[in-house]
Amino acid sequence: MATFRYSLGQSIPRACHGGAITVGNFDGVHRGHQALVAETVRQARELGGPAVCVTFDPHPTQILRPESFQPLLTTPAYRAELLQGYGVAHVLILETTPALLQLRAGEFFESILRDGLRSRAIIEGFNFGFGKNREGTLELLQELGRQANIRVTLLSAIEVEGSPVSTSRVRGDVLAGAVEHVRELLGRPYRLWGKVGAGQRRGKTLGFPTANLNEVDNLVPGNGVYAVEVHGQDRSWRGAANVGPNPTFGEHARKVEVHLLDFEGDLYGERLALDFIAKIRDTRAFSSVDELKRQIHDDVNAARSLINPPPV
Repeated sequence: MATFRYSLGQSIPRACHGGAITVGNFDGVHRGHQALVAETVRQARELGGPAVCVTFDPHPTQILRPESFQPLLTTPAYRAELLQGYGVAHVLILETTPALLQLRAGEFFESILRDGLRSRAIIEGFNFGFGKNREGTLELLQELGRQANIRVTLLSAIEVEGSPVSTSRVRGDVLAGAVEHVRELLGRPYRLWGKVGAGQRRGKTLGFPTANLNEVDNLVPGNGVYAVEVHGQDRSWRGAANVGPNPTFGEHARKVEVHLLDFEGDLYGERLALDFIAKIRDTRAFSSVDELKRQIHDDVNAARSLINPPPV
């Protein structure tokens, strides 16, 4: 398995040639994306070629509408890791440039899918669009595939609770703090990446020291207290994470801080991954520090009961 980066005008690595491909942003790698991957892998085996996912970095919205861009659900590296974990042989990350975004649908198909990748099969979902302004429709993709003798397969939407699974739906649930529902849409917990930085060390004075994630890579869930699994230093811990302000102390800035259960030490400067398992409660102000301490004690016990102990 390998991840390759491609800039327009370069040669696409031969390892990606002659197989089955699927193209998309794949942000979140949700259950709909996983269905595309599964079918791509199945057809690649049938054809005797590689299964390849083609994605983009940066996200096209960062180039086209930077004022409306919001943090993604997955970093490019984590997205590639997930896609390969679900079975693809290679991930090809296209460098998103104005020149790439100006390619008409036919030009994108010919230069990248047909000639660059030498695709023998293309698998896409119900809402796929390609080329400048997403002018390339599914009907056009099928017609271009017929002309080039490339098999084109279109998959129906994967539904949960009667509605299609989509990146926008996952984003909405993450922002609402509905992390248990997000887990249904992803088939795994939502993961937040960040780097531990300096905080006010107030948690230590309260008896519950926290690691403060000052550099966060992806979309932060809505405010609240959560049971999380924390991964770092080749180890995992149970944890209780607070997302949002600290209204008890008159603080309004949103923060991400996590108390690791059964851990002693210093994680300053370390990169941590937080898997959000369940929401424990909403953010609220407390009338006294003692009341806050009692609540944190209850939060930690709730997190302990919600998450199985990590393997030793």
